[in-house]
Amino acid sequence: MPNIDHTKKIVEISDVSFSYGKEEVLKDISLEIHQGDYLGLVGPNGAGKTTLLKIMLGLLPPKKGDIKLFGTDLKKFKKWSDIGYVPQKATNFDVNFPATVKEVVLMGRYGKKGLFRRTDGRDEIIAKKALQEVGMKEYENRLIGDLSGGQQQRVFIARAIAGEPKIIFLDEPTSGVDSKTQDEFYALIKKLNAELNLTLVLISHDIEKITKEAMHIACVDKTLVYHETPEKFLESVHAKEFVGENAKFTTHHHS
Repeated sequence: MPNIDHTKKIVEISDVSFSYGKEEVLKDISLEIHQGDYLGLVGPNGAGKTTLLKIMLGLLPPKKGDIKLFGTDLKKFKKWSDIGYVPQKATNFDVNFPATVKEVVLMGRYGKKGLFRRTDGRDEIIAKKALQEVGMKEYENRLIGDLSGGQQQRVFIARAIAGEPKIIFLDEPTSGVDSKTQDEFYALIKKLNAELNLTLVLISHDIEKITKEAMHIACVDKTLVYHETPEKFLESVHAKEFVGENAKFTTHHHS
């Protein structure tokens, strides 16, 4: 079972706002993510979810507000190897890129070693273990372009794991894959959260699915309108606003 340590704050966001030109996208967002959590980040299209994720990753500077990662101000944060990222449509990888599955996963080691340092035997062991974790060990010598979208997705998660991060951010990782592949994906990351105690932040437009999986839900619609358990979120007016009055949900995730 995953164990949230509320004394360890991995992400602290305080009064963050962001604009694209004159268009305000995020306003006065404050949010904490603790070690071991599995947070589903939801909200309507254009609500600022991906923008907030990019701010947390240091890819966009906030217009105002403060962000800390592992207790360190984002501007001074250096230990990026503690953070894994599976971007939106990671499966839109250049299929003609002549890399094997194992080579792609070994790329995840560069954050620990430095970009131009050669990988060694220990890196190979870690890469193979990551592939084992996602059920792709037998494909290690296959070309990445020869895999299905769902298989490629698992490889990109293995690449993130290979960096031995403490938190992984995933941006709409199930877009464009079928429901069976989605179910397998959610089972996989729930296992990573439970067995490796990896902290997860997953952006999803599929509120029905993520409320069955995540431990907490943060709902963003320019401001942070909700941050609670899935059960309490589904009882709130916000869930009905986004998915309709007559939507029926059940939650049966880990507590």
